[in-house]
Amino acid sequence: MRGFYNRLLRVDLSTRTWAAEPISDDVLTRYLGGKGLAAHLLLENGPAGVDPLAPENPLIVAVGPATGTVLAPASRYALFAKSPLTGIFGESYSGGHVAPRIKATGYDAILLQGAAGAPVYLEIADKGVVFHDAAPFWGMDAYQAEEALEAATGVRGAKAIVIGPAGERQVPFALVGNDRGRQAGRTGMGAVMGAKRLKGIVFHGEAECPLHDAEAIRAYDRELRRRGREDGGAQAYRKFGTPMVVAIANTVGSFPSYYWSTGTVPYWEQISAEALVERFNPRSKGCYRCFMTCGKITTVPDGRHAGLTVEGPEYETIFAFGGLCGVDDLAEILYLNDICDRLGLDTITAGNVVGFAIEASRRGALDLGLAYGDVDGIARLLHQIAHREGAGELLALGVRAAARELGLEELAVHVKGMEPSGYDPRALKGMGLAFAVSDRGACHLRATVYKAEFSGQVDRTSVEGKAEVVLDFEDRLTVFDTLILCRFYRDMIGWEDLPVIIRGLTGLELGRAELRALSARIADTIRRYNLREGMVPADDTLPARLLQEPLQPSGERLSEEELRRMVAEYYALRGWEADA
Repeated sequence: MRGFYNRLLRVDLSTRTWAAEPISDDVLTRYLGGKGLAAHLLLENGPAGVDPLAPENPLIVAVGPATGTVLAPASRYALFAKSPLTGIFGESYSGGHVAPRIKATGYDAILLQGAAGAPVYLEIADKGVVFHDAAPFWGMDAYQAEEALEAATGVRGAKAIVIGPAGERQVPFALVGNDRGRQAGRTGMGAVMGAKRLKGIVFHGEAECPLHDAEAIRAYDRELRRRGREDGGAQAYRKFGTPMVVAIANTVGSFPSYYWSTGTVPYWEQISAEALVERFNPRSKGCYRCFMTCGKITTVPDGRHAGLTVEGPEYETIFAFGGLCGVDDLAEILYLNDICDRLGLDTITAGNVVGFAIEASRRGALDLGLAYGDVDGIARLLHQIAHREGAGELLALGVRAAARELGLEELAVHVKGMEPSGYDPRALKGMGLAFAVSDRGACHLRATVYKAEFSGQVDRTSVEGKAEVVLDFEDRLTVFDTLILCRFYRDMIGWEDLPVIIRGLTGLELGRAELRALSARIADTIRRYNLREGMVPADDTLPARLLQEPLQPSGERLSEEELRRMVAEYYALRGWEADA
């Protein structure tokens, strides 16, 4: 099929062998690429009940039919496996410049199975796969490893994905990094690589994938760029990046703070996008062919971290450390951001875990002497977590497991084992439903309904009609993830655009009804996988604390009855049974 190579690369790390396998047009028609193809492959190739860190748990690297084309949003790749953090479907996406290099190897997906006997890194190209000794690189931080592996390959333009010390030690929320600051952060894909003794993969090649109508894709991209020059959202991303959400969330009262007790912090203006621009004057950076340039290269100009340069901080990192952990200085948040990126820790879960540890310390359950805003104490704990030392051994397991061990389950905030991102569901009820039913645990990106709630497009305080809104967002963004397109183009690429893009890439004629059916098919596939791996419908909920405690200082609540009603409506729309 045009837009695809119709090829899967299967790599066995145990035997150091590899083979190319065909992918049928029927499979690609039913699932497209990216998330759809990977969900199908994971269900077919992952043994039921497999330990996420066992050699038999496959790790899938996937691109989509849009990857490597001229399309501005097509800069992302994805990783899929059974998650060591949640025990269910795991996926994570990252931008930067590595995705087109993956596509140039000549495969639609790469399935990694087995585990190496000693540390290795892979060189994958259109000419084949080479297994290299990674012993000299084992122990390097993610930045060092990325630079070293790309240099060792010696191929101009080669790009790497790597793990840091947290991945090597199989911390369940370890990330996979690329492009010195871009992260496939959620669900612990770095731990899966670490369990396979895989330090990284370097990609290069010259394969090209023919499109059905390349001129139609070029014409669409030109029109998208023309609209982007005038689009207010694109302009805001270019100027402020994701930190612009800090002001919005604090104004609304949905900025999770002091470990999910309040919805705002008194110092929010000090950690806002406006403060970032005024104090640090960051340089904008874009992913491959992207015109939004939402990334910010920030250098600390003075103080104890003078000269520190980080890509970031993103909104979620500001929320995680500036909100949950009470850090009131952007320079210190950048410092913690840099620590996490180098160690290879997902900042969202890391901030949640540290916030939980602060509360556990305050209650006497942990002897840490850790307080809100204690940057040096937080930094020490991050190193302990990544190296699984001292209290870090327990906290490295994530909030769910740590809370169970400490008898603090009533304090723990997670959904299906994954800690939420920076949108309090008591103030954003649609996000409450989105967190509850997300196929990978609490996630703001499966359905970015917070955008509609912030803007007033829908009433953030009401549950009326929220199931339909969440489902519509989920279905459209699932199509994004099959192609694979960046989330930040969601307001510029609507249902009416997707058939044009898919037709130009593949030749498939898929209208809105057919695309909704495609999304439903993928959702059902992942649902079958999750139920097979032990999830039950009762897991589609929120932690009791968020349903029982009012949000301060607003007093806003999301009741159990309101959530049950939204979930029931969502199930009805999905055609799912509450007991299966």
